[in-house]
Amino acid sequence: MRVYHFVNAGYGLQNIQRRRLKIATIEDLNDPFELRAMVLSTAHKRWAIGEWRRDIASKVGLLCFSTSWRNPVQWSHYAHHHTGLCLGFDIPEKFLMPVTYQAKLHPDLITPALNRAEMGEGAVLKLLSTKYSHWRYEREIRMFMDLEVAQTEGALYFHPFDDEMRLTEVIIGAQCTIKRAALADALGDLAGEVATEKARLAFRSFNVIRQRKADLWD
Repeated sequence: MRVYHFVNAGYGLQNIQRRRLKIATIEDLNDPFELRAMVLSTAHKRWAIGEWRRDIASKVGLLCFSTSWRNPVQWSHYAHHHTGLCLGFDIPEKFLMPVTYQAKLHPDLITPALNRAEMGEGAVLKLLSTKYSHWRYEREIRMFMDLEVAQTEGALYFHPFDDEMRLTEVIIGAQCTIKRAALADALGDLAGEVATEKARLAFRSFNVIRQRKADLWD
């Protein structure tokens, strides 16, 4: 399945050069309702879900992708105001979890327990993949990672490009100043197998599209 990851220009080139993506930790995600998308009507339930969430966050990270690169809001939010780039990957669907968007919280998913939250596998999957409906524009799809086996650099975690996360496409933002030669240098021996394109704003819709005029990207 082709999925897309938005990033600013500096980190984007670095990711390509080092053949890796930074794994997001749950505590660093920009939605405070992550893993909390359920009714928490009592102090005990709030405490229990907090303990469960901290435990999950210490073990699991995620890579966040979109099924589309054409939304201008995503370029603004995640590719530094269209000055960054978008990396396209081919990843087997079995490793990906689509996000479900809804207007209301899930009903109570916790089985009462003395010291911890107890939830079945279905409830856990719901909390890992549910976001408020106003995030729908992201068309997000997730790849969860075991932090214990991830590459590390200081306090950061990374996942390498590999056969199960193959870089296939790089789209340069409409306002990005990265030159074709600089991108080719970063790609190195991948240059012959990764499609590279420049984006532009559409003239007849609120979309980002491919720049067909090659001479406008030197």
